[in-house]
Amino acid sequence: MDQGLIKRVKVLREQLNRYGYEYYALDRPSVPDSEYDRLMNELIAVETEHPDLIVPDSPTQRIAAAPLEAFNKVTHRTPMMSLGNAFDEQDIRDFDHRVRQVVGDQVTYVCELKIDGLAVSLNYENGQLTLGATRGDGTTGEDITQNLKTILSIPLKLIEPVNLEVRGEAYMPRRSFEHLNRQREDTEQPLFANPRNAAAGSLRQLDPKIAAKRHLDIFLYQIANSYDHPIERHSEGLEWLQSIGLKTNPAWRCCSSIDEIIAFIDYWTEQRPSLSYDIDGIVIKVDPLDQQQVLGFTAKSPRWAIAYKFPAEEVVTTLEDIELTVGRTGVITPTAILAPVSVAGTTVQRASLHNEDFICEKDIRIGDHVVIKKAGDIIPEVVNVLTDQRIGKEVPFHMPENCPECGSDLVRLEGEVALRCINPKCSAQIREGLIHFVSRNAMNIDGLGEKVITQLFKKELIEDVADIYQLTFADLISMERMGEKSSMNLLEAIDISKQNSLEKLLFGLGIRFIGEKAARLLAEAFQDIDMLMSVSKEELLAVDEIGEKMADSVVTFFQNEDFLVLIDELKSYGVNMTYTGAMIRQEDVADSLFAHKTIVLTGKMEQLSRHDAQEKIEQLGGKVTSSVSKKTDLVIAGEGSGSKFEKAQSLNIEVWDEEQFVAALEEASVDQ
Repeated sequence: MDQGLIKRVKVLREQLNRYGYEYYALDRPSVPDSEYDRLMNELIAVETEHPDLIVPDSPTQRIAAAPLEAFNKVTHRTPMMSLGNAFDEQDIRDFDHRVRQVVGDQVTYVCELKIDGLAVSLNYENGQLTLGATRGDGTTGEDITQNLKTILSIPLKLIEPVNLEVRGEAYMPRRSFEHLNRQREDTEQPLFANPRNAAAGSLRQLDPKIAAKRHLDIFLYQIANSYDHPIERHSEGLEWLQSIGLKTNPAWRCCSSIDEIIAFIDYWTEQRPSLSYDIDGIVIKVDPLDQQQVLGFTAKSPRWAIAYKFPAEEVVTTLEDIELTVGRTGVITPTAILAPVSVAGTTVQRASLHNEDFICEKDIRIGDHVVIKKAGDIIPEVVNVLTDQRIGKEVPFHMPENCPECGSDLVRLEGEVALRCINPKCSAQIREGLIHFVSRNAMNIDGLGEKVITQLFKKELIEDVADIYQLTFADLISMERMGEKSSMNLLEAIDISKQNSLEKLLFGLGIRFIGEKAARLLAEAFQDIDMLMSVSKEELLAVDEIGEKMADSVVTFFQNEDFLVLIDELKSYGVNMTYTGAMIRQEDVADSLFAHKTIVLTGKMEQLSRHDAQEKIEQLGGKVTSSVSKKTDLVIAGEGSGSKFEKAQSLNIEVWDEEQFVAALEEASVDQ
């Protein structure tokens, strides 16, 4: 082969790797984007013509050719532990006191921004990236190397040929997050709640091409093992990582006192909205590594580090109007329409006002200046009204006497705070019932979201859930933004949903008082819908956790001729009417760590959604509640646990982190 060509390819790779380092790690590009693109196109052309010249660390090799079938499990050489949390200044001072009791007063700390993303581990051998993995349970993660290669700030080859294991946080910049959600909104896909969820979802895509389109980034923050370059201080390690091509966050600072740490926290609490990415706190680490070694670890976290968690961000905006919506059960819900404002990294324009009592209690008026925050950094809520800023033009709000959708009289049922429309033919309730039926936790018909349902309903192509199963390609292709491919995909998703287990159908039908858990209990107890339709109230009450209201509601539902006709229609379209889920043996439940325990879930979890965690606990005999009290047996605390965690500690209630929870679930699975 032409030696000149081989030399040119080597020069191109070196240039592109250097320019990439300057651009992504140092944020100091030395050439225009057009020059980088020109060199990249030249390298692609040469490697395409001469594939034998391709090497694994070529900048052209970031995206794998084919999707993976599954992620392989990997064991971390050094466990990826979680950090203890601090929620106020006293917690930080207590941490400092514990440290000084062990290592003395000659201690310095490093403060770093706590990036709100997904913890990952990178392994380099002789400077070459060989493995990238998720944190997983801290001991075992998943091999997501192909997806991490799509992050341009992760070098495939380091400047020095070192052997290194390094930890970091992969994240989605706010601009990438907003772009992604705009795309998903255009295609009527569910929106991601926040950049962290979007980043986690992107890195768990089996097709690296999807991850590449999400434009993720990374900051490296911890050397797990450095086999070739011993260091004495954490701060020294951060500087070295940057020098060999790994991107670190520049906003770190060495502090010799708690007052300096508090000043650092105060500064970034104020500057947090100005960043191009989300942070949820400040990480404080003892700087000298010999002191870290002396301090050691607890069973789940290092004693030499702690994470200060920001309180929920509160901002002021104007409440411009109050909008009413009718839910599938007829409940009228008022929603605040707000002047757009940025909260915790996203723009907020709406917040639930729950019910009339909530509005009266807070004396909320149209035109008020209100304080809002995101509960759990996700759900916008009105905290209070700034009554001292009223100018006399604010308008008190009163709930209507008639349904805003169908005009029927509204009623307040005994024992309820909500106003309700009880007209069974109310179009809003029918539409909301359809949306519920196709939702993820019900029949889970992918691509049949709220906007598509609304279009179909307005065009009178569907009037009840059975109509979904007689939709045709011609029906779908006639709608806005429904092309040939999306129409075919939706028809396939509808067909797949016919095979769902009975509990999905029961939940989707919207029987009053029958949530997901009750639907599963009923499906497991009676196995098919014909049996369920024939049982008495007494037989229903014999099912554990099915109470009077639930039993009455089920009996009433199946006595309604309209619903019986609907069931027959669904049968005729081939919708499954039997329970096909796993049978849970009572002896397994009895032996479970969760059996007969009242459990509270709080904070964010990396490995399970809140819904999945609750479902697994309930399958193993536990009861999940939303608030901590003396009756609570166990609190499972994920990232960002706040007041519930604190209350559990004050009541001396046992608290598990996510690793303990996942380990208990795995043990239960093995036992079964």
